[in-house]
Amino acid sequence: MGAPRADRGPPACPGRVVLFGSGEIAPAGRRGHAAAMAGFPPPVRVAVLETPAGFELNSARVAGRVAAFLRERLGEFRPQVLVIPARRRGTPHSPDDPYLVAPLLEADYIFMGPGSPTYAIRQLEGSVAWRYLVARHRQGASLGFASAAAIAISAWALPVYEIYKAGHDPHWVRGLDFFGDFGMRLAIVSHWNNQEGGEEVDTRRCFVGRARFEAMRRFLPPDVVILGLDEHTMAVFDFERQSVEVLGLGRVTILWGNGHQEVPSGGSFPMAWLGTLRLPPPLEVQPPPGAPEFPRPTLPPEGAALIREREAARQRRDWATADALRDRLRDLGYEIQDTRDGPRWRPLGDRTAPWMPLEEG
Repeated sequence: MGAPRADRGPPACPGRVVLFGSGEIAPAGRRGHAAAMAGFPPPVRVAVLETPAGFELNSARVAGRVAAFLRERLGEFRPQVLVIPARRRGTPHSPDDPYLVAPLLEADYIFMGPGSPTYAIRQLEGSVAWRYLVARHRQGASLGFASAAAIAISAWALPVYEIYKAGHDPHWVRGLDFFGDFGMRLAIVSHWNNQEGGEEVDTRRCFVGRARFEAMRRFLPPDVVILGLDEHTMAVFDFERQSVEVLGLGRVTILWGNGHQEVPSGGSFPMAWLGTLRLPPPLEVQPPPGAPEFPRPTLPPEGAALIREREAARQRRDWATADALRDRLRDLGYEIQDTRDGPRWRPLGDRTAPWMPLEEG
């Protein structure tokens, strides 16, 4: 563990990075995940890091929907998807727990998605999970960051909830600065062309509005490049080719100084537009003694509770409740098989996984 899988060979350079403006479980988003997994022999090991949504009561369901989408819609890669519930520091689900996050060092593709950018920054900055993620990427693994996670990895991050929901004055916060080691200082803004406010409220530029965002630009250091990602649009960073490909339904917008470029889906641009590219050296990280390798799928406590609740509903012949609970389990990323020996479960869409009894959850 902590090294490229034996069926790979040593990587020539870091893996791909896919930034999603939104739509990571929409039809257009499939192309971004496929770009991240391309080149890895199946089965591709995928780790979904739950951290950005870790403050939400349904964070397991948020991550579970991503896992289910990958299993169902990326079947040609036969993905083995593991959700890592690294939700909050100082709890049993901490991103600083090296045993909890050790599977990151075995993953071919690591994904983070919706939630809060500033929460993700607080939980991941300097954490074991972040160190493992960076090291694994340097060894050749692909990374995917969508929505809040894409903002969080910026050099300067947009605190969208604080501004849009809580009424804080417009400002930027220091982000995780993932691309800083590669010579690129970026302010990544997802939901660039959002139109949810309709004619009444301008929700472009990730809900803060175009006029307010233009005023915010002057607060950024002059060497920071703004990278705007339209919804259902992806920017695929290929470090071997030193280029960025645009996929999906919209455009990627690049703003620097007085410069401005828009690249539509199907186009590409050199990484040099974003900074003076450099490739940092590989990082060797060893897991703690006895840490688990990339494990078989596990059932979280939320899933086990729903299965027990559903079984009780079936015993009293409350079929409507049982069906509703089955749907909730599907949202969490699991399917159920009813047998004479009791209910069995497996990850939704993974037809290669065995059906497992509840006591193995």
